Amino acid sequence: MSPYPNLFEPLDLGFTTLRNRTLMGSMHTGMEEDKDFTAISRYFEERAKGGVALIVTGGIAPNRQGWLKPFAAKISTAKEAQKHIQITDAVHRHDAKICIQLLHAGRYAYHPFCVAPSRLKSPISMFTPWKMTKKGIHSTIRDFANAAKLAKSAGYDGVEIMGSEGYLINQFIVKRTNKRNDEWGGSYQNRMRFAIETVKAVRAAAGPEFIIIYRLSMLDLVEDGSSWEEVIELAKEIEAAGATIINTGIGWHEARIPTIATMVPRGGFSWVTHRLMGQVTIPLVTSNRINTPEIAEEILSNGHADMVSMARPFLADPEFVNKAKAGQAETINTCIACNQACLDHAFQNKRASCLVNPLACHETEFDIQKTETPHSIAVVGAGPAGIAFASVAAERGHHVTLFDSATDIGGQFNMAKKIPGKTEFNETIRYFKKRLIAAGVTFQFNTKVTADTVKDFDTVVLATGVHPRKITLLGADQSKVTTYIDVLNDKVEIGEHVAIIGAGGIGFDVAEYITRETDSNDEANYSSHWGIDKNYTGRGGLDSNGIAIPKSPKSITILQRSPGKVGARLGKTTGWIHRSTLKHKGVQFESDLKYDHIDSDGLHIIRNGKTETECIKADTIIICAGQTSNRDLVHSIRQNGQEPIIIGGANVAAELDAKRAIDEGTRIAATI
Repeated sequence: MSPYPNLFEPLDLGFTTLRNRTLMGSMHTGMEEDKDFTAISRYFEERAKGGVALIVTGGIAPNRQGWLKPFAAKISTAKEAQKHIQITDAVHRHDAKICIQLLHAGRYAYHPFCVAPSRLKSPISMFTPWKMTKKGIHSTIRDFANAAKLAKSAGYDGVEIMGSEGYLINQFIVKRTNKRNDEWGGSYQNRMRFAIETVKAVRAAAGPEFIIIYRLSMLDLVEDGSSWEEVIELAKEIEAAGATIINTGIGWHEARIPTIATMVPRGGFSWVTHRLMGQVTIPLVTSNRINTPEIAEEILSNGHADMVSMARPFLADPEFVNKAKAGQAETINTCIACNQACLDHAFQNKRASCLVNPLACHETEFDIQKTETPHSIAVVGAGPAGIAFASVAAERGHHVTLFDSATDIGGQFNMAKKIPGKTEFNETIRYFKKRLIAAGVTFQFNTKVTADTVKDFDTVVLATGVHPRKITLLGADQSKVTTYIDVLNDKVEIGEHVAIIGAGGIGFDVAEYITRETDSNDEANYSSHWGIDKNYTGRGGLDSNGIAIPKSPKSITILQRSPGKVGARLGKTTGWIHRSTLKHKGVQFESDLKYDHIDSDGLHIIRNGKTETECIKADTIIICAGQTSNRDLVHSIRQNGQEPIIIGGANVAAELDAKRAIDEGTRIAATI
């Protein structure tokens, strides 16, 4: 008997049946704009082969005005549709189904000919949209219908109409962005007309045996968003208009509440889908931070939804469904919701990937084959780069011994997992441990490696990581001065007044760690802290009390020498969350300064353009000023006549960059 009976129950849609209750949610990968669809077809095929029931593509515009950016993907001509046959054929070879997401960006578009219901600029785009004319509205509805018809001709099983996250359709629905006084604005009946007419037009164009998913914004999380009564009314109208499935959309992109980052509790929004269950008769899909089969099964068994949408978990592991079905959930490479290689890449116009799975979206670049000449390989260092290299090398047939001075694998992951909201790194350590054991890697823990230790190996790989950078500052030898490593390993007592030197990711992590609360990541605390009203008494699901993150009893200052916004180099899609969290906790940010000296009063600084010093009161000063590569073994190994391969932090001592380390370890191991 399956440990996940609800997850693997087929879903009958009347004219077709989905083989289980998993939907791969839409993600823009950057491959949608490729001239050649070989890479994106392979990407989708791997997920179809992995057992998912229904795939939704990244957002594709129905016309030029709907582009996310200039020359972004669209489907409005037969020539454009023809390219997609390669995708649908690849998915259908493995008995999965696929829908194309039709997304009109509206005022979120990053180009000068964007359009919206009203001429209101978005806070996340530099372009003010043109107000849509009545003729333009009717034309856009026809373009949605045309795109659906073209999608069907290309072999798609259906479409997902993007009506949430603050894109065009969502912009029509709420007063926040719809200030019209004609039949497309004003009353709610008028404001939801565009959504309803779009679904009707798509159904008429595509026929009855075609999946129409409507992505409905069930929780806007912005002021003047929809009320719960309006959400119900729209859902019923969308069903009547011909939708097959309603998918849950959470939060507008301009909302200042995290909805998919790692600090969001697992399955933290299934409650809102649950509220809608029973209000319509068509299946409801829930979404956001569902990253294990256990969470998915719990949601389904509790009646919170008919189906679960998981997007990034299929980046992390295309075999997620097959592994769960085989009762091998412990071997799933779990999504840690870091956003570093997926969303951050998308917003930087890079191809998406995955921190814990660098093969994601790069499947055609890797040809990991069994080696014909097995080597004995010593990998020194069991951090991110070392475990990635050791896994791939051993799976290819090399004889790998993994050394580390610690008692287990993980390296810097073992510190990262202590940071509030980053406990998911436990899953990454668990996954790699299982993988290394299955590949037959020999472990040598609690081992101080010397050149003699590894002299008899064919190949030596140094993944020895980094050391915290020391600072040459008068008074830095005082006992009140410590490193981030000692703080995260709880080796020092933190005082009431703290100065953190360095405003990179480590500095912010340390600040989060020393201001942490017990169980702050549970669903109740998350909702109350970020001002989400689970009773849905106000518009947009916002609590009238607003964000209520408790202030820290400690006085903390994060300092950076360079001018500009503190923490500007943090993740594109998560940096604002860390800054907002710490700001509400009362943490102070200081930039554009020089460090002068440390004494019994604290850290003395000189602000740019001034000559006198200023004291930041501190009884604990934490150095988070970067790292230097740990290459202590390089010279002695070379004296033994061996040329080590240097990877990860030992190669490049940037921020603690697990994304680069895992990618580098994987790529080099694939070729050795």
